[in-house]
Amino acid sequence: MDTCGYLQEELEKVKKWENEQKDLWFWEKLGRIPFTLLDRITPAFIHEKIGQALDEVGSYIQTGGRYLISEREVLARFPMQSSNGSVLREVLQIGDVAERPLQDMDKVAEELQNSRKKIAIFQGATTGIGGIFTLAVDIPALLGLSLKVLQEIAIAYGYDPKEREERLFIVKCMQFASSDVVGKQAIIDELSAYEEGQKNTHTLSQLQGWREVVLAYRDNFGWKKLFQIVPIAGIVFGAYLNKSTIENVAETGMMLYRKRRIMEKLTHASPESGQEV
Repeated sequence: MDTCGYLQEELEKVKKWENEQKDLWFWEKLGRIPFTLLDRITPAFIHEKIGQALDEVGSYIQTGGRYLISEREVLARFPMQSSNGSVLREVLQIGDVAERPLQDMDKVAEELQNSRKKIAIFQGATTGIGGIFTLAVDIPALLGLSLKVLQEIAIAYGYDPKEREERLFIVKCMQFASSDVVGKQAIIDELSAYEEGQKNTHTLSQLQGWREVVLAYRDNFGWKKLFQIVPIAGIVFGAYLNKSTIENVAETGMMLYRKRRIMEKLTHASPESGQEV
């Protein structure tokens, strides 16, 4: 099981990761240009697809929509034996995950990240064949894959994406992955209540602006997608950009959900550093 000392060390790793998010990659800095020109040159059918994506995210937050996944597939990834060979209790429900060691949760989340990256590469390469015409298919598809991998990671750390509060948290994770420095800090502040186990009304009201979430998501990776508008050449750009997008989204989900689980474990632990939880 997890000791308080181990959990504190892992919490510091997450905080270090959060601090590293305060700086932007060079190309992201270069890409912080006005999107007025992008909007003007983007065909109407692309805007239509983005509008559909907005509506789909709204439906996802309310009901889960067509993005709901099978939790059984994720739960089946948890091992039946510990590292020392002892038999572990079978994970039958999401609530059982909270009793598992943090290392088991991390392992499952990493497996999901690697698996979904492969799907993203294939998806990006396929939709990159036709350039700007297949880009209209890629935008909602990438959005859907982002939502799905975050739901799976939520289950990997013992949180139920069928709950509306968790779906709001998932959309906020997606926004975090594509935000600039100021946006990341604001989101961390907004999610502090979740980290403390306080899903209060004030926090939920802050997370209601899902339309702004998706608009920001589009703007922050839209310039990258411009490289994908060239037919055939878009195969390479599409595969790489989709892979990096899902990689960033999954890493964000892992870190933010990991932090919540660590803090909840520490809350239920004894003040003594050797106490197992």
